[in-house]
Amino acid sequence: MAKFIQITDTHIVPDGELAYAKSDTAAALRTAIETVNAKLPVLGDVDCAIVTGDLTDYGTPGEYERFKAMMAELALPWLAIPGNHDVREPMRAAFAGKAWMPESGPIQWRHDMSAFTIVGLDTLVDGKHHGEIAADGLAFLDAVLSDLAGKPVIVAAHHHVFHTGIRPMDRTFLRNGSDLLARLEAYAGPARVISGHVHRALTAQIGRVTCQISPAPCHAVNLDQREDAVNSLIMEPGGVTLFEWRDTPFPCLVSDVIPVGTHEGPWPFF
Repeated sequence: MAKFIQITDTHIVPDGELAYAKSDTAAALRTAIETVNAKLPVLGDVDCAIVTGDLTDYGTPGEYERFKAMMAELALPWLAIPGNHDVREPMRAAFAGKAWMPESGPIQWRHDMSAFTIVGLDTLVDGKHHGEIAADGLAFLDAVLSDLAGKPVIVAAHHHVFHTGIRPMDRTFLRNGSDLLARLEAYAGPARVISGHVHRALTAQIGRVTCQISPAPCHAVNLDQREDAVNSLIMEPGGVTLFEWRDTPFPCLVSDVIPVGTHEGPWPFF
């Protein structure tokens, strides 16, 4: 089995601040790290964690240094892609020593695992909240898909590719997601898209491609599907997502949302 954990939308702010004056995102990330570390002995071999964007809230060097210091406590190697709250060059400078960080251009990478390959794509549009994959990002994906020749692939992006019904968030989705989905629909092997941005757990099946949005460790986007909904946050329980490849009884990629924090139990049923 091949396994990884997705963490998304950590929104780290300067020390002493709360995101949106409400959410202690640093405490949430620390709790998420503690939760993952505590779960690792019962999960078996987990290859890595990936952080799917919005590492910080303002994209400042200080926020990235704070994020990096907290992530040093995670008992797993990790990779990251930017979200709309990130700023590409301060992020690049902060993690220049990481093997996955390119020296220039989009922050995108390929991570090969035994059962599948993860492709991290950069969907950041400078100064905007919506997402797009630039031409060189699509070319990068094309090259990886050609090389994989049917091996299962997971594409990780910050922005979601399907509408959730939360209108303010859907106006900021991945606007050229159809270009991504067309490539994966035509791909010979199994394909999945995982993302963040909405701070909630949602799943859609688009043709042959399963598309998932994962929850954040901190606040959630409020579930309000009215036409005049105001974009707002709610302090629902946070989570991270475990992905694992299982070969029996048939090959498939399984996901499981892990609530962050400590909870009573476990107790035997009998």
